[in-house]
Amino acid sequence: MNRRARTYYYRWGASPINHPLKKQNEMKKSIIYTGGGDKGTTALVGGFRVPKTHPRLEAYGTIDELNSHIGLLMAETDDPETIDTLRFVQHKLFTVGSYLATDPTKTDFRIESRVTPEAIQRIESAIDRIDGQLPRLNAFVLPGGNRASAQAHVCRTVCRRAERCIYRLTETGAEVEEPVLIFMNRLSDLLFVIGRNECVRRGDDEIIWDSKEGA
Repeated sequence: MNRRARTYYYRWGASPINHPLKKQNEMKKSIIYTGGGDKGTTALVGGFRVPKTHPRLEAYGTIDELNSHIGLLMAETDDPETIDTLRFVQHKLFTVGSYLATDPTKTDFRIESRVTPEAIQRIESAIDRIDGQLPRLNAFVLPGGNRASAQAHVCRTVCRRAERCIYRLTETGAEVEEPVLIFMNRLSDLLFVIGRNECVRRGDDEIIWDSKEGA
């Protein structure tokens, strides 16, 4: 782009991605705020509105919280295999969130919102791989040891809370497919072994629970 063209873009607030002569059928930038939730309701997939205190929102909102914590864990670890596994997990959690944000009595599930047996198998394989590198566990492990390990345990506990939220949703009569429940249960196990591995591979001592310490 020459100097005159750059001057045009900056002077008129345009850029190569929003040039006035760009094709009109290209996707427009989404609006961040709409005001639709100002009255305490929000839209599920399909447009059906429910209160923000609804158990379905609590479930997929906690999934979103978990995904954010996993993003922080990825920023703390420097293990390429762990990062690759957690990136996969983040994408699958987005899938779970989409699934939970859909009321099947009002909207059909999208195929991309389902958890597949292959996704569960990948989590189980990652657990087996990491656990095979760890010393045998003969006592309870406390969160800590280093920042990455501690963050993995934060993820684990938020994952367990998300799982409880999903089960509370089922108690309202909502149907949740078994693969979703299995995936969440396996994920907390994965985060546990990641927490241990972050200590072991760095040569940091795991914090073992001492029953006499709190006496």
